[in-house]
Amino acid sequence: MGRKKGIPGLSFSWKRASGLSSAKGKLSRELGVPLSRSGRQRKLGREMGCCVLAAFLFAGGVAAVVGFVRSFV
Repeated sequence: MGRKKGIPGLSFSWKRASGLSSAKGKLSRELGVPLSRSGRQRKLGREMGCCVLAAFLFAGGVAAVVGFVRSFV
C-alpha cells in the first residue's frame, strides 16, 4: 500500500456531501435493520446466539420433565 497523496487530514466524500450517508443512517435506525452487510451479519449473529441459548434451555427442561415422568412409570 502506498501513501496517499494530498493534504493530510483533508478528504472529500461526495456521499457525505450529498447527504446520502445521513439518509442511509436515518433509514437504518428507523427500520431497525442495518443497511451494511457487516451490520446485518452482526445483528443476525446476535439473534442466532440468543436462539441457541433458548433452545438449549428448552431442551434441558424437556429432558428433565421426561426423566421425571419416567421415574414414575
